[in-house]
Amino acid sequence: MSQNLSVWLLILLALVCANLPFINQRLLTVVPLRAPVKNLAWRLAELVLWYAVVIGAGMAMERSLGQNQPQGWEFYAVTAPLFITLAFPGFVYCYLVRRGGR
Repeated sequence: MSQNLSVWLLILLALVCANLPFINQRLLTVVPLRAPVKNLAWRLAELVLWYAVVIGAGMAMERSLGQNQPQGWEFYAVTAPLFITLAFPGFVYCYLVRRGGR
């Protein structure tokens, strides 16, 4: 896999994973919850877990292309807000569009 393709696949994966907590009512898209509606705390916890999955996938892709670059706190300080920004369409759909603006 080329480096260009792996970068675009990682961005697409991040976009999908960032929106998964807001699109469905299941925990990690698999486990059904007892409550009919998942609350914001569950969604934020899921967002953190999906962020870890995307970081792991990125590290695996980087390892397949060569040696991993050590990352400091600055890397996570930049990528976490980027991941939250990618989650904005799912948040808008879940809390503004689907509920009718209530």
